[in-house]
Amino acid sequence: MDGWAPDQVRGDGDVVIWRNGLYRTRMTDRLTIRRPDDWHVHLRDGEMLAAVAPYTARQFARAIVMPNLTPPVTSVAAADAYRGRILAALPAGSDFTPLMTCYLTDTADAEEIARGHAAGVFTACKLYPARATTNSAHGVTDIFALAPVLEAMQAAGMPLLIHGEVTDRDVDIFDREAVFIDRVLTRLVRDFPALKVVLEHITTADAVDFVRDAGPNVAATITPQHIILNRNALFDGGLRPHAYCLPVVKREAHRLAVRAAAVSGSAKFFLGTDSAPHHLAAKEADCGCAGIFNAPFALESYLGVFEEEGALDKFEGFASEHGARFYGLPLNEGTVTLERVETRVPERVAGLVPFQAGEVLGWRVAD
Repeated sequence: MDGWAPDQVRGDGDVVIWRNGLYRTRMTDRLTIRRPDDWHVHLRDGEMLAAVAPYTARQFARAIVMPNLTPPVTSVAAADAYRGRILAALPAGSDFTPLMTCYLTDTADAEEIARGHAAGVFTACKLYPARATTNSAHGVTDIFALAPVLEAMQAAGMPLLIHGEVTDRDVDIFDREAVFIDRVLTRLVRDFPALKVVLEHITTADAVDFVRDAGPNVAATITPQHIILNRNALFDGGLRPHAYCLPVVKREAHRLAVRAAAVSGSAKFFLGTDSAPHHLAAKEADCGCAGIFNAPFALESYLGVFEEEGALDKFEGFASEHGARFYGLPLNEGTVTLERVETRVPERVAGLVPFQAGEVLGWRVAD
C-alpha cells in the first residue's frame, strides 16, 4: 500500500488499517471504477458468437478479439467482415468496441498488415506458434523469418501479441512458456527493441520476471484462471476438463508470482481474460478442447483476488488504465460499479460451463 497512511480514507469510504504487520482494507458495499477493457478474448463466430459476445460487452467497453477462426483472420477484408458480425451479435444499444487482430502466418504480408493498421482495422497482430493451441495449425513456424512484418509493425507502433509457448514435443508442457522466453522472446526483444510486445496470458514466475525486467515496450496480460487455479485443479477428484486451458495452469509458486504481478500496480500487467468458450461436447471429450469461458463473471473473479490481496486500490489501473495506455488508446469514459453481494455462478451460462461454476463470489456487477 505504497503511500497510504494507516488511517487514510479512499474513494467511497475505504479505510486502510494496519494490523499485525499487514494491511487490510475495509470496504463499503460498492466499488466504482472507470469502464474496463479486455485485452484478450475469444468471441468465436456464428451461433457461439451470438451466445457469448453479450457477456463481454456487458462488462467491458473494448476488447482485443482473437483471430483464430476457421479460416483464420489474415486479411483486412476478413477482419472488417468479422468486426461487422461481432457488432451484429451485440444487444441493441451496446456501445462495445471490438478491436481486431491479424493472425500471423508464415506467408504474412507486411504491406497488407500496415495497410490494415493505417486504416484502423487491425489494432495488433497475433503470433501463434504453429499447433500451440486451438485453431493454431496455420501459425508461425519461425517468427524470425517474418522480419519484414516485424519491422513494419515496429515502424507503425503496432503491438505484437504472443502466445508464448514452444511446441516441441520433447519439451514438458509445464515448461513451454519458460523455454519460449529463453529461446525466442529474449532474441525477439533484442532484435526489435522498438516493437511493442504483449506476452499474453502469462502463467509463470519466469514470465513475470522477464516482463518486469524488460523495457517499456514489453507488457503482459493476466487471466483470472491463472491467478486463482494451480495445476491441482486439473486433477481434483478426477480429470477436470473445464480447468483445462492453454497455457495450462502451473505450480502454486507460479500462480502466486503471477498473482503478485497482477495486484502490484505495475503498468506492465493488465487485464486479459482469454475467455475461450467451447461446447460441452468439445470440452468433455476423449480429446477435449483447451479453453475456459470466464466472460460472464470476469470482473467479479478478478476483484475477489484483489480484495484477498489487500489491493483494491490497484484494481482500476489493472482493469481500466494500464492496457489502454500501453496500446496508446484513450481511457474510457463512464464507469462500472461492482457491489458487495454474494453471487452464485450458475452451472450453465448460454448452455456452456462458466469459470467457477457453482461457486459463490463476493461481488457482482451492478445493473
